[in-house]
Amino acid sequence: MTTASAVTRIPAAANAEALAHFAARLAFETDVSDVAADLAAGASGIVVVDSRSIESWNQGHIEGAIHLPTAEIAERAAGLIQRDVTVVVYCWGPGCNGAQKAALEFAKLGYAVKEMIGGFEYWAREGFPVKNGAGLVTRRPADSLTAPTSGISCAC
Repeated sequence: MTTASAVTRIPAAANAEALAHFAARLAFETDVSDVAADLAAGASGIVVVDSRSIESWNQGHIEGAIHLPTAEIAERAAGLIQRDVTVVVYCWGPGCNGAQKAALEFAKLGYAVKEMIGGFEYWAREGFPVKNGAGLVTRRPADSLTAPTSGISCAC
């Protein structure tokens, strides 16, 4: 007896459609590991923006990020962020669409912008450095269910 596949019940997209779809997603999104690697290497050309409230920012944020709540982007972005960079926005996490709202505001202003998928939640889960309101840089252990913890890398 053959069991019908839930995965293939709807066929995969044609190759040309798959190429367009996945290339487009990568043009709009980046992940926490790539952002962490760029920040650690001092890569030029990106500015990381935390679009959450001041209370959330003080609770913990990515060191080197700029705090710019979504409601203030239209008014303050030009004074804080050069036009020749790619803005990487984040909010709380995958259950929050705050990063998409912030990205939309930057796009309206003509900035190149990407969303950091996973948001601050996955930044912390993967054990990357967190700076809190007191200015202390801390390192949390990675959640072994969401990130490699044995020194290996997913190498994606």
